[in-house]
Amino acid sequence: MSLADRIPATAPLPPAATMIDLPRPYLLFLGDADDTIFLKTGLGLRDWAPALCVAEYKCAGARASLGLPFMRPDQAHAAGARALVLAAASIGGAIREAWIPDLLAALEAGLDIVSGAHDRLSDDPRLRTTAERLGRRLIDIRRPPSGLPIATGRRRSGKRLLTVGTDCALGKKYTALALAAAFRARGLAADFRATGQTGIMIAGSGIPIDAVIGDFLAGAAELLSPDADPDHWDVIEGQGSIFHPSYAGVSLGLLHGSQPDILVLCHAHGRERIVGLPDYPLPAIGEAVELSLRLARLTNPRARCAGVSLNTAGLSAGEAADLIARRADQWAMPVADPMRPGPALDELVEACLG
Repeated sequence: MSLADRIPATAPLPPAATMIDLPRPYLLFLGDADDTIFLKTGLGLRDWAPALCVAEYKCAGARASLGLPFMRPDQAHAAGARALVLAAASIGGAIREAWIPDLLAALEAGLDIVSGAHDRLSDDPRLRTTAERLGRRLIDIRRPPSGLPIATGRRRSGKRLLTVGTDCALGKKYTALALAAAFRARGLAADFRATGQTGIMIAGSGIPIDAVIGDFLAGAAELLSPDADPDHWDVIEGQGSIFHPSYAGVSLGLLHGSQPDILVLCHAHGRERIVGLPDYPLPAIGEAVELSLRLARLTNPRARCAGVSLNTAGLSAGEAADLIARRADQWAMPVADPMRPGPALDELVEACLG
C-alpha cells in the first residue's frame, strides 16, 4: 500500500477553515535549492500525493532533486500539469528574485502558480500583470482565514494528538499523516488536521498556522480541532519547535490551542544542532518531553507523551531497526520511524491509543 493510499479522509471543518480549490496536477518547482532539506513541500507532495506530481522543474544549476522526471513548464503542461507549485522553501518564506523568470515562464506555458511562501505572488507586479494578461491564477496557500477567534481555553470533546519536535523539518507532518492513517486502519475515526502549506495541499483544508497573527494562534488551533464525538481523533500537524529561537512562538500557540491529549515527539537521528542556527544545540529527549508536557498541561492537565517518532532516513532497514530498539531502551518509551511500518510503529500507535 502506497503512502498516498493511506491518506486519511478529512472531516469537514468549520467555515473559517474551508476547502481550497487547487488546479491539479502539479509541476513541482524546486527553485535554486541545493539540498532536499529545503524541499519539504515537494517531498510531502511526492510521498503523500504522487498521483498529483507530473514532474519537477528547477533553476539552472540547482542540485537538489526529488527524483521525478524533469520537464520545462511547456512540457509539463502538455503532459497534463495545470499548476506549478513552489516546492522549495527559502529562509523566511520569501519568493526569491532568482525564481521570477521561471515563474513567468510557467504562466506563459499555461500553468497557474500555487505558493506556500509568506510573500504573496500577487505582490510582485511582474507576476500579477502577466497572470492578469493570460488569465492565470496566483494562489497563495499561506493566507489565514478571516475572523479567527481568540482562544478561550475551553475544554473540547473528542481526542487530540499533536506532533511536536526538537527542531524544524524533521517529520512532524509525516508522523501526523502516518498516525492518522494507522488509527483509521484500526477502525477508529481519525482526521489529519493540516497546519502548514504542504499539509493543506495534501489534505485540501486546514489553517496555515505560521501566517496567523500572534494573538489568534491558539484560537486558530482551537478552531482547527473543534468539539467532536468522544472517540474521534484529530491528529494535528505540529509546526516549528519550542526550542527553536525563531519559531518557538508558533509552536507554543499551537500547543496551547490544540489541547492535546497525546504528544508524539519528533526527532531526527544524527541531528545535533538547530538547522541554520549552529550555535543552538538540540535539547536532550528527556528535556524536550518534560518541557513540552509542562507547557501542554496549561490547557490539558492530563496530556501525556506516547513516544518518539525518530527520523532514520539514510539508514538501512537493519541499521534503523537496531537504532530504534536501542533508543527505546535508552529513552524508556516507544520509538518508531513512521516511514518504516512494523512492530515498533505498532507499539507507538498502541501507546498513543492506550
